[in-house]
Amino acid sequence: MRAMLARGALAVTSMVALAFLVPLALVTKQIAEDRALLDARQQAAAVVTALAVSSDPAVLSRAMAATADGPRQRLAVHLSSGVSLGASRAEMADVKLAADRGGSMTAPVADGLVYLQPAALDGGRNAVVEVFVPEADLSRGVATAWWSMGALAALLVAVSVALADRLGWRVVGATRQLARASRAVGSGDLTVRVHPAGPPDLVEVGEAFNAMADRLNAVIDAERERAADLSHRLRTPLTALRLDTDALPPGPESDRMRQAVEALDAEIDAIIAGARRTAAERAAEETDLVDVVADRLAFWAVLAEDHGRPWEVVGADEPVWLPVPRSDAIGAVDALIGNIFRHTPHGTAFRVTVTPDAMVVEDAGPGIADADAALQRGVSGGGSTGLGLDIVCQLARQAGGSVAVDHGDLGGARITVTLTSLAPTSPAPAHAAAIRFRRGQQA
Repeated sequence: MRAMLARGALAVTSMVALAFLVPLALVTKQIAEDRALLDARQQAAAVVTALAVSSDPAVLSRAMAATADGPRQRLAVHLSSGVSLGASRAEMADVKLAADRGGSMTAPVADGLVYLQPAALDGGRNAVVEVFVPEADLSRGVATAWWSMGALAALLVAVSVALADRLGWRVVGATRQLARASRAVGSGDLTVRVHPAGPPDLVEVGEAFNAMADRLNAVIDAERERAADLSHRLRTPLTALRLDTDALPPGPESDRMRQAVEALDAEIDAIIAGARRTAAERAAEETDLVDVVADRLAFWAVLAEDHGRPWEVVGADEPVWLPVPRSDAIGAVDALIGNIFRHTPHGTAFRVTVTPDAMVVEDAGPGIADADAALQRGVSGGGSTGLGLDIVCQLARQAGGSVAVDHGDLGGARITVTLTSLAPTSPAPAHAAAIRFRRGQQA
């Protein structure tokens, strides 16, 4: 856009400059010629005055010598007797024509032109005064004036192009800022704002964008508050469930029930806390994926033991930091492992692999028949809501990656979540949970 504005300014200013330069150049040349002819008229007038006094050749010679052009051999007098005084360059036919016409005229000669001024003398006689005007006098100062006008026109064109480029930079800069901010909002960063700049229209657009982003934040925060309220309402049935659990006789089953109730209570607390965080707080949060996987596997390992499911963890030796809230990472890990428990029979093995570039969850179940459909929100071939893998896809998008579904080495489904990890800006957590699940993992 800047180049288009600059080219447009160059074209328009060049045409305007040419429209003025060409007539000015012609006028300048004409002024130089008129100035030279005016000087010739003044020289001829001085000799005509001398002719009015006397036509004696000696007197006329002294009169011509007193002029500026006489000593330079540019002045001549043609008497009616056929006598010519001075340095003559004009054709006699032109001299006779001037005498017959009785008026001044110019005639071209080599290296310039001659100015012929007739003068009437007494006794019906006449004379013609000839003044030679060289080509240099006719164009004196013209080249300098043309160069000056050309330089001024070039300067004006350059200034106009620079101003157009500056204006284009303001417009393009403000437009690119809006584009970057729009892409950031589209990718989920609702904290981005623009500094309204550029022409008034773009300033108004920038202000409208900021107002829209503020409104989006307000709407999302309100929705999160409502989600927190809904989650809080789960505490009523949870309280009843806890009372029923407490009434159970002591034993392994009652212990597992109490652990499940405690885990559910913790999950509700995490959901409420996560829902009440603003978009700015969520955007600034970072999470160690290894720590989340360790924590969630410590939870799922109990159920895996009940189902007789062998499982193992590969990698997960160093922290893998992601630019996502911890609650989102927990939701994605739970969705991946929970799908194994929901859609595969008891005794089906699974494996979790964590590297700085990806998280891979695979099982030895029947696999996923339609991988493309499984990644569509709300679509499920196993009778569920179809939201589990969509939660995983949302995490991948936040982490700058993607999700792929295929068949793994264990014979069942393999879900690969590619990630873009960050350099750690927070101290690595103590991986007590990781140590816990590693010691308790099954072959």
